[in-house]
Amino acid sequence: MKPVIFGLSGPVLTAAERAFFADCEPAGYILFKRNIVDRAQVRALTDSLRALAGRDDLAILIDQEGGRVARMGPPEWPAFPAGPVFDAAYERAPMTAIQAARANGQALGVMLSEVGITVDCAPLLDVSQPDTTEAVSCRTYGSDPMRVAALGRAMLEGLAEGGVVGIVKHMPGHGRAKVDTHHHLPTVTATDAELAVDLEPFRTLNQAPMGMTSHIVFDAWDADRPATLSPIVIDRIIRERIGFDGLLMTDDIDMKALSGTAGDKAAGAIAAGCDVVLDCWARMDEMVEIADRLAPMSAVSRARLDRAMASVGTATGDLAALIATRDALLEASGAA
Repeated sequence: MKPVIFGLSGPVLTAAERAFFADCEPAGYILFKRNIVDRAQVRALTDSLRALAGRDDLAILIDQEGGRVARMGPPEWPAFPAGPVFDAAYERAPMTAIQAARANGQALGVMLSEVGITVDCAPLLDVSQPDTTEAVSCRTYGSDPMRVAALGRAMLEGLAEGGVVGIVKHMPGHGRAKVDTHHHLPTVTATDAELAVDLEPFRTLNQAPMGMTSHIVFDAWDADRPATLSPIVIDRIIRERIGFDGLLMTDDIDMKALSGTAGDKAAGAIAAGCDVVLDCWARMDEMVEIADRLAPMSAVSRARLDRAMASVGTATGDLAALIATRDALLEASGAA
């Protein structure tokens, strides 16, 4: 098995993808809007990926946070609220907001499980700052680390009850980035003491099954390399200081925050200590380059993957009822 999660080009596997994936055996796959048509099609696609891999516990990911980050949406699926809605609810009624976030996560899990998706790239545990890039601030649970951790925990627990593994992101924190990593490499100049605020939600939820890195340079820790490519940040900050021992994957290595070829970035991330590389765009030449550059997944990383995928069971709950419960709780808090 190769330590990489690949994207797919369309709503069905092409012959070339089928042959390539059978040969390189990636650790998992990630779906985007280009892969989504309707329930029957998505279920057929995920079933075909499991059959190809020969694993019922295959990691099939999607970015389904709510708000503008949603690959599945109306009219086939319901729209879900983004993090700031729960932040606003918490301001008025903390326990009600936590219950709403848990119901929201469970509803998401049930919806994804129905079509064979097993991993959701959520929740964000990034702590917002006044100048956080809008690409992140419109998705977070706010600026208070205790609140972010409480709502993030509820989301993780809800996803698990819905039969889906959650991913905490973006370690060790994206809240101080002033530019969008899709387009630029941010540099954070905050001191180590100031960055303790950013680490706190991740420390609180350090038993999460999966985590995702951020493509950000933190001057206080490694002024030369972004977190994804920094053994200092991964070993000393994420693994030791945060205490995270789950499966650590990169954010999408195609983002412009990282430079170099696809193979260089993938090899650099694994060498730095990431367990898995995330490559989303299904460009066959780049996927071949990545597969050629990466050795088989290490035993430690494979154990983390297996442990993460075994952390949830069968989905429970009714989608419509869970959404109704969430909306009633949000309304009761005054946030809806």
